[in-house]
Amino acid sequence: MRWIWIDKFTEFVSGSHAVAVKNVTLAEEFLQDHFPGYPVMPPSLVIEGMAQTAGILVGEARGFRENVILAKIREAQFSDYAVPGDRLSYHARMESITDAAAATVGEVLLNDRAIGQVNLMFSHVGQSGAAMGLPSHNFVFTEQFMRLFERFRDGVVASAGPSDVDRAASCQP
Repeated sequence: MRWIWIDKFTEFVSGSHAVAVKNVTLAEEFLQDHFPGYPVMPPSLVIEGMAQTAGILVGEARGFRENVILAKIREAQFSDYAVPGDRLSYHARMESITDAAAATVGEVLLNDRAIGQVNLMFSHVGQSGAAMGLPSHNFVFTEQFMRLFERFRDGVVASAGPSDVDRAASCQP
């Protein structure tokens, strides 16, 4: 199973922007060993959450026809850490997109407070990827991944009231 670092999309506008959320819980394995006694979500995983949010935005804009590979972290800075019980929001916006690549800008919110900026570059790898030794099939947007995306997207469209994430957050002390 691939590790997915987002729980749900709360907004998705094709070719423009996306907002996804991640609820940090003590049940997650990575927190057991990361700073024992003071578990925090490592910034590298926060960057990966933004990369997944922005990568889906880029992939969907091009009809998921090719692999979208994170090529460069242009900027990543954070002023705080997420701990169990926190909610991260990834706000990704398409800055540019061409046949070869895409650039996104992103803001990370912690419990609705801005704590970070993550700007990324993606490469599009299609059939020419075989020449570079990459598989000829789409290894980024697999069938399993697409089922998860459809569930996320359907949740945004079908959501008339508070989202599952909002309801869960309101139950926390």
